Amino acid sequence: MTGWRRPAPTARNVVTAWRPAVDGVTEVFHARFVDHAYPSHTHDSWTLLIVDDGAISYDLDRHEHSVVGSTVTLLPPDVPHDGRPGTQRGFFKRVAYLDRHLFDDGLIDAAVDRPSLHDPALRQRVGQLHRALAHPADALEAESRLAFITERLRRHLRPAPNTVQPPAEGLAVQLRELLDARVVEGVTLAEAATLLRAHPTHLVRTFTRRYGLPPHRYLTGRRIEAARNLLLSGAPLAETAVRAGFYDQAHLARHFRRYLGVTPARYRQA
Repeated sequence: MTGWRRPAPTARNVVTAWRPAVDGVTEVFHARFVDHAYPSHTHDSWTLLIVDDGAISYDLDRHEHSVVGSTVTLLPPDVPHDGRPGTQRGFFKRVAYLDRHLFDDGLIDAAVDRPSLHDPALRQRVGQLHRALAHPADALEAESRLAFITERLRRHLRPAPNTVQPPAEGLAVQLRELLDARVVEGVTLAEAATLLRAHPTHLVRTFTRRYGLPPHRYLTGRRIEAARNLLLSGAPLAETAVRAGFYDQAHLARHFRRYLGVTPARYRQA
């Protein structure tokens, strides 16, 4: 999956689905439905849902709810629900099905009671997660965003007293050293957390506080630096992408232009 383009308004029912290589996300599902209604059904995973256009009406555990663009909806596993357009023009939705182990089953009742959350920051992060999930090479970014999303969702479902994490500047340095050592092959957030014996969200937060940017952006910057050196040495574009740690030439071009304002080819010519 290389990206998602919203279907043309004339398309009535259009679906795109894929399974990303991101631990915790079992499926990504984007759809525009105008006249389709889901019968009552259940999932064995958590359903994280946002609507970009229109509205959805649904019954969850025999209670009626709706999904609109300003909300984030989390449907729990094993609880029957249906779905139907809430407007005449239908709806455009983005769904991430999350592995059941990401949340304690004890939170299911709370999700049934309040499945829709009015949280603009969370809504923005879910949108950013989908953009990262559309690019296989952005797995570390997707993992980081997912970690913060699940943490925020847990707070909504079960508010916890404020706790202060102890300073961990050394942890940020260790993660930076790990990223520097694995610029080309990369590292997943789960693997880094295991190696450094830290919770993923604490790891990302500590690194961001210390260096001013999240780990995935730091790693991308290091790869851009490597690509610049290779290009100035005369390496071909495809070879540069692989040797600098990018997924492919298109992945290199996308990030290179965002960072430097020109394509890798124009940079080498200049």
